[in-house]
Amino acid sequence: SLRAKLIGTDPKSDVAVLKLQGNTGPLKPIRIANSSRLRVGEVVLAIGNPFGVGQAVTMGIISAVGRGNMGITDYEDFIQTDAAINPGNSGGALINLKGELVGINTAILSRSGGNIGIGFAIPSNMANTIMEQIVEFGEVRRGLLGVNIYTVTPDIAAVSQILNGSAAEEAGLEVGDIIVEVNGKAVDSAGELRNAIGLQRAGDEVRLTVIREGKERKIKAVLGGQAEEEQVA
Repeated sequence: SLRAKLIGTDPKSDVAVLKLQGNTGPLKPIRIANSSRLRVGEVVLAIGNPFGVGQAVTMGIISAVGRGNMGITDYEDFIQTDAAINPGNSGGALINLKGELVGINTAILSRSGGNIGIGFAIPSNMANTIMEQIVEFGEVRRGLLGVNIYTVTPDIAAVSQILNGSAAEEAGLEVGDIIVEVNGKAVDSAGELRNAIGLQRAGDEVRLTVIREGKERKIKAVLGGQAEEEQVA
């Protein structure tokens, strides 16, 4: 049992960073795996203290990846698993069979309050990116493109509004542009585009591939910073 100093929090992703105080000699940091390499069906273990009964480990598989639009946090890209996650598991590690961290257990879907085999974890890649910014700045300084977007079909996202003075306006994005890639990686929905931009830092340059009037275009944009208060569109 150790005291810890709160370095910072990110309510939009439900991640916090703590720095342990005192004698941490016996402890070793866990290795962090690349969560983008997770495969559906891969065996994982969930570690936690369910219902306060004590430290416990449960086993299951990766049921799905890239789960979003769950209404749990602002930025969602959850790993879904059927490894038993119950109240008391939140914040615990989801690990692969090599003992590497692949996610942080965060929520369950349940009508009873107990596990029914649908649990969610924040991917290690997202958590690691957020941790690095909190350690450096004490907060997450997300980049802002400055567009309102909507999903046109299950595999494309289109721009519905360009905000004045935004990175999008400076880069030459236009209403009706269909954004299909960010930094060479395909985006399949408005939510994926939001995550891809939100995990970049303010001031970062991003490469967008857009479809405009049936033709593919490459656009570079330097992201602005997000305002403290969000405005309702």
